[in-house]
Amino acid sequence: MAKGRAHPSKRPTHQLLVAAVLSVSILLPMLVPAAATVAVAEGDGVSALGGGKQLAVGKDEGKLVAEGDAGGGGSVEEDEFAGGFGSLDSMLQWAIGNSDPEKLKEEAADAQKLSEDELLKRRQEIKELMEKLKMPSDADLMKIAIDDLNNFSISLEDRQRALQELLVLVEPIDNANDLDKLGVLLPVIQELNNANEEIRTTSAWVLGTASQNNELVQNQILGYGALVRLVKMGYSTSTEEAAKALYAISSLIRNNVNGQEAFHSENGSAMLQHILVSNNIDVRLQKKAVFLVTDLADFQLNSGIAQLPFLSDRLFLKSIVDMLSRFDLDLQEKVLLAIKSLLKLSSTDVEDFEFYDLNNVLLRLGVQLEDLTPEDQKEFAVEVDALRREVQTLFQQKLKQLDGGIGFSPCSFQEPFSRRGTVDALRQGCVVYDGMIHDRLGSKARAYDDSILAN
Repeated sequence: MAKGRAHPSKRPTHQLLVAAVLSVSILLPMLVPAAATVAVAEGDGVSALGGGKQLAVGKDEGKLVAEGDAGGGGSVEEDEFAGGFGSLDSMLQWAIGNSDPEKLKEEAADAQKLSEDELLKRRQEIKELMEKLKMPSDADLMKIAIDDLNNFSISLEDRQRALQELLVLVEPIDNANDLDKLGVLLPVIQELNNANEEIRTTSAWVLGTASQNNELVQNQILGYGALVRLVKMGYSTSTEEAAKALYAISSLIRNNVNGQEAFHSENGSAMLQHILVSNNIDVRLQKKAVFLVTDLADFQLNSGIAQLPFLSDRLFLKSIVDMLSRFDLDLQEKVLLAIKSLLKLSSTDVEDFEFYDLNNVLLRLGVQLEDLTPEDQKEFAVEVDALRREVQTLFQQKLKQLDGGIGFSPCSFQEPFSRRGTVDALRQGCVVYDGMIHDRLGSKARAYDDSILAN
């Protein structure tokens, strides 16, 4: 009796083989076209089943599968079979549900007629086919990309391709959280020093994408000292490189106290001011810089943490106010939002804004919006003007609080005015027009004013 039961465990019965081959008959017609697609993809280094993802250099499929089996695919759970099938049974169930019942009967009848050798052969066919369809996980793909970045003999084209693959892979937060564990971050940060501008730019882009709204990755990248290099890249004469560096910086320090302290320590405010005051800087980059200023001011307002002294620096505030003279509605809107947030900061001295004649700047902007705006931008101009009025009202309220409720009226450009406070004591009765200070200034006040205006 025991011997009779041992025999089936040593070799499959004919009935089991028939069932397996029936599975082959059902699955093979459906899977062969997919296998053909994979074969074509292997020829040009593109994974047809990977959601459009491109392998960095193009390892052969067998090696890729072997690496996946050995490494376990990191913390990202991967399916055993292509297309999300966890087993042969799940694949079979899907195939049966998507097959013609009459054809299934015919296939079953044909399978019954096959010999055991033929059945074993057909079973091997589907096993080989399933191996071909097995695809790498995101963790596998990131490892391949990093292998390429660590290979200094590959071409710039392959290096750039590896970074572009990472750019897609780091978007999901789970993948981003695994980057440091998989050894991805440091090689990408090192590429910020690459002599090729395109490589540096894409590397900054990858870091910005990975760290966006992700405190874990923010702190990991900051810990590797990437901010130092990114701030230097912000001075680049290449708009694209500077923009991606600023994007990465914004992602790293947004809502992150450690990142903002590091930004201040690396004199990041000087980089921002360079972008704001330079006439040859692309306006798109200036908009990004102003948006970052607003974001930092809002964080300080909401958190109550005042760790960025440059937001209250006189010369920095002058750079912001001067931006209102650029006739670009989108830029002017962003500048007004920045000034609105800066005015609300307790650390901001409203007299610094008054010193740079903010009230008259706002008045001139109102005239500009009303008289000089092209017809196709009139609707937007109305929205910007509403914001301008809101900022002007806030500014006057702040001045009224400073002056003990007296305040001053929005006068013409040549009307004398006075102010309270430390500066007021030196500048009683001065005259302001065309945004400059004239006449009746004491010697100490003139020296103070000239030193500011000279910059």
